[in-house]
Amino acid sequence: MSKSPFNRREFLKAGLVSVASATAAPLLLAKDKKKPGDQQKKTTANQGPQPPGGRREGFIYRTLGRTGIVFPIVSMGVMNSDNPELVRASLDSGLVHLDTAHSYLRGRSEEVIGQVIKGRSRDSYFIATKIRVGEKFFEDFELSLKRLGLDYVDILYLHGLHSRDSVLAEENLAIIEKVKKSGQARFIGFSTHSREPEAIRAGIEAKYYDVILTGYNFRKDYVKDLDAAIAEATAAGIGIVAMKTMAGAFWDKEKTQPINTKAALKWALNNPNITTAIPGMTTFDQLKSNLEVVKDLKLTEQEIQDLRLGQTASLSGLYCQGCQRCVPQCQKSLPIPDMMRAYMYAYGYRNLQAAQEVVAELNLPDNPCAGCEQCSVSCAFRFNVRDRMIDINRLKAVPAEFFA
Repeated sequence: MSKSPFNRREFLKAGLVSVASATAAPLLLAKDKKKPGDQQKKTTANQGPQPPGGRREGFIYRTLGRTGIVFPIVSMGVMNSDNPELVRASLDSGLVHLDTAHSYLRGRSEEVIGQVIKGRSRDSYFIATKIRVGEKFFEDFELSLKRLGLDYVDILYLHGLHSRDSVLAEENLAIIEKVKKSGQARFIGFSTHSREPEAIRAGIEAKYYDVILTGYNFRKDYVKDLDAAIAEATAAGIGIVAMKTMAGAFWDKEKTQPINTKAALKWALNNPNITTAIPGMTTFDQLKSNLEVVKDLKLTEQEIQDLRLGQTASLSGLYCQGCQRCVPQCQKSLPIPDMMRAYMYAYGYRNLQAAQEVVAELNLPDNPCAGCEQCSVSCAFRFNVRDRMIDINRLKAVPAEFFA
């Protein structure tokens, strides 16, 4: 997670992006006179279904449920990056699935992706974006398409559905119907950051969703139930994409103990029911590391030790698993998981803008814990909830323009 010494030129010199070959040719179709899909038609008979842009030697590929789409097991999360050169390098390297959202970097993420994919063959990349359900859903979606410069996205996620009721809500299913009829999204899914097993099982029940983007990492203490729900979804033909694999990126607020994020990504992808993961990338070093993972999922003994498996119950870390157990314990019913997520954004991912957006939207009092002499919340990960709530709530007073 340290600042990368690499830039795009050095990355290319290192040979991590291969020179265009017959297999990689579809990535260069913007300059090629071949018709979109020609390369795939030639190779499908011999190699089966092809990923966007064709297969890369050594890459591990999996199929996204009943969609039939084939992906490398690692994709690019563009939540925190507004560097077009990094996005371009990801595509050129073969990580052709880009995941973004309407709100990421206040729209800058989608704008940068739009700049990078302009002129590229539409079948050489795969774009997913997310929109929060609300009165402005379709207005926001139209703006997202405009930013991306696309007539349609490959996956549209309803952003942040964390309960059975929200996944099965009639208004949400009506949105799906309308989007599918419009042709502005090939596939529909939802993202879920907490209570994932409940949301995933509701997604199966709904029979409307093609894909589910779920939080998944080695720190979740209910991972057995989550694994079971993911297996059930896979059996039902729903594609599973993993996020939050870095589990906060650091064990401590001071950033003296980094989590081995490469090992954490391997750990997540060793679940064969997960098609791909979308780790957020902001540096060329991270891209280099992820390109190594896409070819080799074997965890070394040192990596297993680095993950501190079996010790997580005694470690607080920065990652909130969103289990919601804290909410009924709080005398004021404060949105503790949301605030802990903001805390992780700020201190783990160094994304003060995302943290400020979460805190500002919640609009809690200046001291949300005022009046409670002693905190009644016992966190599953042993967070000092009161201290973290007061600490991160300070961002509410910082104007959003400061982070622009």
